Amino acid sequence: MKKYKVTGMSCAACSARVERAVSELGGVDACSVNLLTATLSVDGSVTEGEIKAAVERAGYGIAESEKKPRGVDRTEERRIITRLIVSAAILLPLMYLSMGYTMWGFPLPAILVENPISIAIIQTVLSAAVMIINRRFFISGTLGLVRGAPNMDTLVALGSFASFIYSVGVIFTMTDHNTAHGALHGLYFESAAMILVLITVGKLLEAKAKGRTTDAIEHLLDLTPKRATVIRDGREMEIAAEEIVKGDVFLVRAGENIAVDGVVIEGSATVVEAALTGESMPIEKSVGSRVFGATSCRQGFLKCEATEVGEDTVIASVIRLVSDATASKAPIAKLADRVSGIFVPVVMIIAAVTTAIWWIFGSAGFGYALARGISVLVISCPCSLGLATPVAIMVGSGVGAGRGILFKTAESLELSGRARIVAFDKTGTLTEGEPTVTDVIPTAEVTGDEIILLAASLEHASEHPLARAIVRRAEGAKLNTVWDFEAKVGFGVTGKIENRTLACGNPTFISTVARIDDEAERICARLAAEGKTPMLLARDGELLGIIAARDEIKSDAKDAVSALSRMGIRVVMLTGDNERTARAIADEVGVSEVYAGTLPADKERILGELSAEGRVIMVGDGINDSPALARADVGMAIGGGTDIAIDSADVVLAGSSLACVPEAIALSRATLRNIKENLFWAFIYNTIGIPVAAGALIPLFGIELSPMLGALAMSLSSFCVVLNALRLNFFKFNKKDGNSADSNKKDGKNAELNENETKTIEKEVKKMTKTMKIEGMMCPHCEARVKSTLEGLAGVESAEVSHKSGTAVVTLAADIDSSVLADAVTAQGYKVLDVE
Repeated sequence: MKKYKVTGMSCAACSARVERAVSELGGVDACSVNLLTATLSVDGSVTEGEIKAAVERAGYGIAESEKKPRGVDRTEERRIITRLIVSAAILLPLMYLSMGYTMWGFPLPAILVENPISIAIIQTVLSAAVMIINRRFFISGTLGLVRGAPNMDTLVALGSFASFIYSVGVIFTMTDHNTAHGALHGLYFESAAMILVLITVGKLLEAKAKGRTTDAIEHLLDLTPKRATVIRDGREMEIAAEEIVKGDVFLVRAGENIAVDGVVIEGSATVVEAALTGESMPIEKSVGSRVFGATSCRQGFLKCEATEVGEDTVIASVIRLVSDATASKAPIAKLADRVSGIFVPVVMIIAAVTTAIWWIFGSAGFGYALARGISVLVISCPCSLGLATPVAIMVGSGVGAGRGILFKTAESLELSGRARIVAFDKTGTLTEGEPTVTDVIPTAEVTGDEIILLAASLEHASEHPLARAIVRRAEGAKLNTVWDFEAKVGFGVTGKIENRTLACGNPTFISTVARIDDEAERICARLAAEGKTPMLLARDGELLGIIAARDEIKSDAKDAVSALSRMGIRVVMLTGDNERTARAIADEVGVSEVYAGTLPADKERILGELSAEGRVIMVGDGINDSPALARADVGMAIGGGTDIAIDSADVVLAGSSLACVPEAIALSRATLRNIKENLFWAFIYNTIGIPVAAGALIPLFGIELSPMLGALAMSLSSFCVVLNALRLNFFKFNKKDGNSADSNKKDGKNAELNENETKTIEKEVKKMTKTMKIEGMMCPHCEARVKSTLEGLAGVESAEVSHKSGTAVVTLAADIDSSVLADAVTAQGYKVLDVE
């Protein structure tokens, strides 16, 4: 999918027009425009030239998007601030003349009081100055109108210009000195200027709030150090991190962030990979270990060889995935898109009709009627509709990335929350994926060691986890040469050793090449009931023995399944293992629905059947589960930080913890709920605001809305939508119940903590943590130093340190006197202000 930067868009009507123009091109399979990031994503065989021509015909500019995503451009924000300051400085004297003097009798020089026309002329000049400073509204609005694609700027420009022109017309009626003072009340110059200033205030608030939606991406970018120490020509030198090339040897010391991906060639250290996996626990690294850019060296020293640099690093892939997800469009946005496409023309018609009705049937004159029409124009806000979905997707994707949950598209972020069934692969997902041999039982005149040697020789060429377990059991032994090796996918393997045919595999397969007596069947049944997988070895049609292996269940598997059940999710398990073994594992983790003996094609078929009963998430290891991951409504690949590029998965769980599965669903639900709140606000705001601005409440309650109040409401509407989306940054997942902490309602069959239990937990948490206020920390290296010092103390479980806030939150495994913590930090050269 190609991405482009679109220039000139100001509201949802603009993005809808661009999307429609490109979608109409032949060869476009999919197209979406993100108003928040001003990006156009196109999939299909259409050429870049055709895309550019279509966008330009729609009245906008286009450029290829940067390969390396960045946050919101602050240049435009600075321009808005400058424009706002100058406009406000001019608006103040204008308001003094128009409202201070005219309405409240504020003092003026006698020369102006005696000549009301001069007051009107000064207002004309001041309002014109504000309009010139904010001319972008008029240029964009006029171009949109001329091209037949009116936008929000068109509404603002029409409202401001109508107020100005009407007021100029009133000046020409001020010929009678006796009535001239009274005519000053009919001028709307302050409205013409105030509308522009208030809309600019809204744009500034919106720009600042938008900037915060990209905090997650910018944080990931900041984690990659700008400089790195490399060894070239036998000496150490410091260079820009972007100048590192593959094969360079670079050094990493305690407290430093790793610049690029590499492999350790000397030294050992503990490294925190939370930036990739969301796991805060440090990982031991030694010679041969892989390290990744943007991760932090906690203690020790590493000499590494660079293996991936620039855009090929894992962190660059993470940022790219988050950026792609935020550039895509969620299905829930379709209604808002349809409304946005016709919103501005409809509002213009409503404004014209409103003006006409009040002029024809009202008794207050044309000026009053015009004010009602202008109020309709400036209160209407298509931006809130256009921003409702992308801002929530942006924040939700960023929050997920910070926890090792990578949503590849906005659609996967939405559908994860709508899922009603979660299907787990067993091996490598619910289990560790590293089975070990537990039993070797001969059934013929051979020893256990002979059985292992023959089976290991035969299985040596197989990549199946059970085969690797047998080979590990025979480690150190000299294996036999195997001829005519053949793997029977899902069943076992065959081959020849010293001209004798051997087969090793599951009972179903071996029963086709050898006789399995009742005793062997009983042994297999007993092993399977113990959660072990029996494998049978046969030679020339004779059963030689039974090998059993067990894949240990992941420590958090049971909790993850329990959390999903509490969330109202139906959990099933798919495995190629036999029924008894599969049932034993399922019972241990709490899964009641099991599909055993399934081949990859069977898994895909079963998922198709489950999809008819509700949306399905398939959780697998991302390698042999690719068909099933692709078939499910949402495929979740679980694995290490290097698995982020799995093509068949829609969601990548960079950490190895199964707790990420219910957390991903809970985050998706929170994001979906936030989108619905945003859409509700956007629709209800316009549904209520437009009739009120048109004067619907005047006959009943005498309530009217001035153009200035309408502009204020419009400027705040988009800001409120973005602000609401930012609440997702406070998302917390309750692992015990599977609920997000920001939800007070049950979602599906969610169970909530008892109030007393909650208070008890909060009390325990408070008791076991201490917050330190520290002065002198200036950078991430200071953070790492303080963190390392605190976590090195006996009784300290963990420490979360921030140089920005100057705090360290210490989690204790045992009660430690505050002075001990303070002394340790002070010894490192920092000042401890307080310990709570």
